[in-house]
Amino acid sequence: MTYTLITANRNYSSWSLRPWLLMRALGIPFEDRLEQFAKPDNYDDFRRFSPSGQVPVLIDGDRTVWDSLGITLYLAERHPGVWPAEEAARAWAACAVAEMHGGFGAVRNDCTMNIGVRVTPKPASIALQRQVARLGELWAEGLSRFGGPWLAGKNFSAVDAFYAPVAFRVRTYGLDIGRDGAAWVARILDHPAMREWEKVALSETWREADHEAELAAAGVITADFRA
Repeated sequence: MTYTLITANRNYSSWSLRPWLLMRALGIPFEDRLEQFAKPDNYDDFRRFSPSGQVPVLIDGDRTVWDSLGITLYLAERHPGVWPAEEAARAWAACAVAEMHGGFGAVRNDCTMNIGVRVTPKPASIALQRQVARLGELWAEGLSRFGGPWLAGKNFSAVDAFYAPVAFRVRTYGLDIGRDGAAWVARILDHPAMREWEKVALSETWREADHEAELAAAGVITADFRA
């Protein structure tokens, strides 16, 4: 039976991107189902298919798996390649994924996900400065320790999928994450699955007011490539 992966607007939904990209990159087949962020609060609508009222959600027969990390752990028990094969790389990748899943609040809040625009950001808070520096440090560490070109070695894995939404943010806001980090950003933005996601994001014509308000608060929009 083929999985069904439920995600939301490509332009906005950073959490949706993680399992979608992971499954595409690893060749795990799934039915792609999109549910729009149609209004400021989608909780009641999303509760029809998601226990948390949020996306992403993976449907496997009569089983519902929710949250990007929950889905990743579920897939890792059933498919090779989700985590690096080498033990040290796997341990590092798991820690980096956990750090992304539970942290980087200033990056999320101050640099809202919006693939289709370019922004001159407002002056960065101390929290944002520290978290951007941490991103550069973390990515450089993984690339150096495990030899690249992906964050935990020669093969794309869950850690790359979890930081992929940040790559879009780095480009949108012109964030300085160092030479090594910039090289990884360029590589992942050029991944065929990332380009597929971006193409759909740019073609979307609907806008959601709260997401657009967050974007306006983030800085000055200098370019808008959305349909």
